[in-house]
Amino acid sequence: MGKTRKITTEALRRMKADGRKITALTAYDHLFASLLDDAGIDLILVGDSVATVVQGEDTTVPVTLDQMIYHAGLVSRGVRRAFVVGDMPFLTYRVSTEEALHNAGRLMQTARVEAVKIEGGQPVLDCVRRLTDAGIPVMGHLGLTPQSIHKFGTYRVRGEESSEAEQILEDARCLEQAGAFGVVLEKIPTAVAASVTRELTIPTIGIGAGPECDGQILVSYDMLGLFTRFHPRFVRRYRELAAEIRGAVESYCADVRDGDFPNADESY
Repeated sequence: MGKTRKITTEALRRMKADGRKITALTAYDHLFASLLDDAGIDLILVGDSVATVVQGEDTTVPVTLDQMIYHAGLVSRGVRRAFVVGDMPFLTYRVSTEEALHNAGRLMQTARVEAVKIEGGQPVLDCVRRLTDAGIPVMGHLGLTPQSIHKFGTYRVRGEESSEAEQILEDARCLEQAGAFGVVLEKIPTAVAASVTRELTIPTIGIGAGPECDGQILVSYDMLGLFTRFHPRFVRRYRELAAEIRGAVESYCADVRDGDFPNADESY
């Protein structure tokens, strides 16, 4: 077999230019990252969604930089082909550009991610410029930005009003001009996402933003039916693993209690 060709920012740009859809999922540990990578995923996001699906928090706000570095390091060690992006958690890039540079540098050097993702538009442009000037690839994130949930007060669709839709488009333009290599568009109308995708030369990755984006991302625990506290409309569940795991554990418990496990072939 030939050498595995690593996905890079340039490869992602070529995929957009060639009309090839980009596949992306989240991962938070070595095993999941290896499984996704072996299955051919293009981009793995070590998302701050780890707070809700792994840590049991109600929002992404509580997750810390040290925790993100830990999880991102596990993921990076499990990947050969996919492009690995690490989320910058709440308040790690908004205080100052120099603090953002320091924090992003820790994610790059310690956790070995290949890019970072930050939420927001106009307020984070100086941060995007500073990081990209220092050689740190940045992915933007517009629309519903979960770290601002306490400001929004709701997880409703963003960009339904014309003024907000225009702001999303302008923010996307500005992020590209500031040096971002791509942008996540979360929970915005299909028409708005299509306009942004046509406008930009960098790839758009949608989540609840319709089929016109250059790629799609889902939280892997949602897509696999592992996380069942809620089921967003934009999530397609390809498996119902929570039910399968529950059934397997129930069978194991029954076999142990009945003396059926281990049998002679499973003993020394």
